[in-house]
Amino acid sequence: MPLALFALTIAAYAIGTTEFVIVGLLPTVAADLAIDLPRAGLIVSVYALGVTFGAPVLTALTGRVPRKPLLLGLMALFVIGNSAAALSPGYETLLVARVVSAFAHGVFFSVGATIAADLVPADRRASAIALMFMGLTVAIVTGVPLGTFIGQSFGWRATFWAVAGLGVIAFLAIAALLPNTLSRAEPARLIEQLRVLGSGRLLIVYGMTALGYGGTFVAFTYLAVILEHITGFSSASVSLILVLYGLAIAAGNLVGGRIADRDPVKALTVLFLAQAGVLALFAFTAVSPWLALPTLAALGFLSFANVPGLQIYVVELAGRYRPGAVDVASALNIAAFNLGIAVGAWVGGRVVASPLGLGATPWVGALLVGGALLLTLWSGALDRRARLAACPA
Repeated sequence: MPLALFALTIAAYAIGTTEFVIVGLLPTVAADLAIDLPRAGLIVSVYALGVTFGAPVLTALTGRVPRKPLLLGLMALFVIGNSAAALSPGYETLLVARVVSAFAHGVFFSVGATIAADLVPADRRASAIALMFMGLTVAIVTGVPLGTFIGQSFGWRATFWAVAGLGVIAFLAIAALLPNTLSRAEPARLIEQLRVLGSGRLLIVYGMTALGYGGTFVAFTYLAVILEHITGFSSASVSLILVLYGLAIAAGNLVGGRIADRDPVKALTVLFLAQAGVLALFAFTAVSPWLALPTLAALGFLSFANVPGLQIYVVELAGRYRPGAVDVASALNIAAFNLGIAVGAWVGGRVVASPLGLGATPWVGALLVGGALLLTLWSGALDRRARLAACPA
């Protein structure tokens, strides 16, 4: 693999770290800024919303900008956003800084996959894209626990300074290693994205993505608080537990891709059913350290195991119903993932603020995943009906 590809992987690592590290820092940030947990949870939501709505709009607007200058500009914006977060004097300015970082996130992954594919021969494109996205997986396994440890030891602002430093490294790597002559695909116009959203079949899958992925974030957003206040772990132990969770996520992502290859609908049905069950179980096992850890490992495995299947299914349906906009349909599914994060974090905040309290977040998340399961069954039934209609009498 060319060295330029590793520059993209470093950038993906930095972006993945800044997106998810806030979960481990939520209790620290809430205490330092003197805000309650539901307001702190909005720090997760606004970032995800920035990716959801910023990515398609900004990708369309920057479609004619040369690729290397665009990536350098995005990493500069990323550094500015994280530096502003570290310097934020209050809650509101921290939210704005997170949105700035989110804009860089959304556009980077929209164009980064195309660039990664162009850096290698045609028969190695899938491996190149997988290597770039490995930065996200490694960030969940190592960057998030390490960032949490830094924040607990030196304050949450130190974590954002560290992430900004990663952004500087990525900027320099892209400047030094990425070739100046990168091909640029014809940009997807906003009208094409709106046409994809006009497909009812694809909207069902986007709903599956948002509810299935977002259901976990009802509890995951407040995981550090749950582990400290309900399970009884010390704040120092949370970093180590996040390593376990990250390893389970990486394993689930790999296994989920394999089981979804043959029949994504069947795989998603099983995964969503298991995910809802484990989330509901966590509401009861969270009170015991010995029961909470294996439940969390299972939850980490299942919460990301559905990602490959959802992406595969969107591409399949787009090929049938919107064959001229498969890439746009796939990109909008990434937006649906982030919309799910935003909704899940917001719902979790409402649950924490309600009489139900923090301990109810897992089973409320299970209800959202149950909604994804129902949509999956509905979509599968529509697929079978379409196949029957296509068969001659």
